[in-house]
Amino acid sequence: MNLRQLETFLLVADLQSFTAAARKLFMSQPAVSFQIKSLEEDLQVTLFQRGDKRLSLTPAGRLIYPEAKKMVARYQKIRSGIEDMKGLKTGHLVVGASTTPGEYLMPLIVGEFCKVYPGITISLQVAGSGQVFRWIKDNEIDIGVTGSPATGSGIWCEPWVSDNLVLIVPPGHRWAGRGDLAADELLEEPFVLREPGSGTRRSFEKKLAEKDIDADRIKVSMEISSTRAVITAVQAGLGVAVVSSLAAGDALELGRIKSVPPPFDSARMLYLAGNKQSHESPVTNEFLEYAGKIRHGG
Repeated sequence: MNLRQLETFLLVADLQSFTAAARKLFMSQPAVSFQIKSLEEDLQVTLFQRGDKRLSLTPAGRLIYPEAKKMVARYQKIRSGIEDMKGLKTGHLVVGASTTPGEYLMPLIVGEFCKVYPGITISLQVAGSGQVFRWIKDNEIDIGVTGSPATGSGIWCEPWVSDNLVLIVPPGHRWAGRGDLAADELLEEPFVLREPGSGTRRSFEKKLAEKDIDADRIKVSMEISSTRAVITAVQAGLGVAVVSSLAAGDALELGRIKSVPPPFDSARMLYLAGNKQSHESPVTNEFLEYAGKIRHGG
């Protein structure tokens, strides 16, 4: 029995799929199956049983699972201490970012950080803010970057960098060139919105509430989980939208869409977040310090 087998076992158990685990580990499915088979042979038990659609743990698998978690966690703690001794010459960091900062901001920051610490590898996972908070709670990532503050307990969250929401419309739209749009006029046009729970959508709904407008009154033409796709949909004339200024810049510069001054305060924040119970490694602390310099203009 070795650590690689235990890590593979835990991932297959969590994902309930050899295929999904292989994709996550950048391994072939036969290689994952071999790791599990070797572990089963070593322990002389069967760990998984196959159902119609997914895998499930056998009684032996359920017995082993929490102990395997502890063993892997202890090993990671040892590795963290070794990284500290090596002075950040090696290490790994997993960052989870919501769509807007994940697509438009974090790749640049990660790239610059890795230039300073070339021995450190960083994995960047991008999803909606809601998913990022779930990753944090489940300790699947070291640091989260979101477009809305955390809700619930167990997560630390602090403002990081400022952003602005931009109201965008197709070229030739009747609002183009307007500078005096009233809040209630937002109810007249169909909107292309991000999915419920995304940071951008939460920020927009908060801005509407500040203007005493119920978000449920907004006409929704589409809900899309990608900010890039939202902008493309607006360009195609499928509605208007509110997106981050980080995301809209290129399309605005090329004239594919037009911006309209929104009838609300457009300022919002992006946030750094993490699990309060997690042990912060030297790599995590260094990245947070690096991010803090960006926040403070250092």
